[in-house]
Amino acid sequence: VQLQASGGGLVQAGGSLRLSCAASGRTFSTNNMDWFHQAPGKERELVAAISRSGGTTYYADSVKGRFTISRDNAKNTVNLQMNSLKPEDTAVYYCAAQLSEEDYLWGQGTLVTVSS
Repeated sequence: VQLQASGGGLVQAGGSLRLSCAASGRTFSTNNMDWFHQAPGKERELVAAISRSGGTTYYADSVKGRFTISRDNAKNTVNLQMNSLKPEDTAVYYCAAQLSEEDYLWGQGTLVTVSS
């Protein structure tokens, strides 16, 4: 059972990236799914979350209006569309399946670097 994140890279400020998280080994259609990021020297923090059905989403204030989280339960994938990127978005991004209130299954991270 694993989550595989992809789509990170180097982009100029104002640009866009689309991160994808593919789940394998089991379906995650019954789990809320999250994207976190961790900048150098900082703690990991929640960026966006999406409910099991996709009907409810959450965004950190710092990314509201710029990032969009979506999921395709038939394909067992979760995406994060990131627009109008800023240098402060530079971080390693992790997808996670929420297994319980405080328990997550983590994918490996994908690095996003935004140059000014």
